[in-house]
Amino acid sequence: MKKIAGKRSADDTKIDLTPMLDVVFILLIFFVVTATFLSETSISAASSDNNSDQPPPEENDKKNILFEIGPNNEIILNGNPRPIIQTQIRSNIDQLKAENPAASVIIQPDNDSDVATLVMVMDAARQAGMANISIVEPR
Repeated sequence: MKKIAGKRSADDTKIDLTPMLDVVFILLIFFVVTATFLSETSISAASSDNNSDQPPPEENDKKNILFEIGPNNEIILNGNPRPIIQTQIRSNIDQLKAENPAASVIIQPDNDSDVATLVMVMDAARQAGMANISIVEPR
């Protein structure tokens, strides 16, 4: 069966890209106009004239309260060679906190010490009103 319709010319089969290019250019103009250009600020890294190797002095020299729990559950305060007894923990914390209110409590238990001793020191520190209590690994 023959087609009665006439032959198509070769020009009719081409795709016209002009409308697509118009849309792309309109989008490009839209994004360029609406884009916000940020101005970056920087900090000058110039050194000051009075440069010294010492850090600036702190107003409150923060000295921490260190409790070391030995393998036999003896409690050593701030490296003092004489261990303290359990009833003296809270009073020692109160005294050291009065001297330096910004201090924090650091507890260093031994691997062979009991957890009950660690919890007792932590409870005494909380009862004394210490906010920062840290537990560090043994040496």
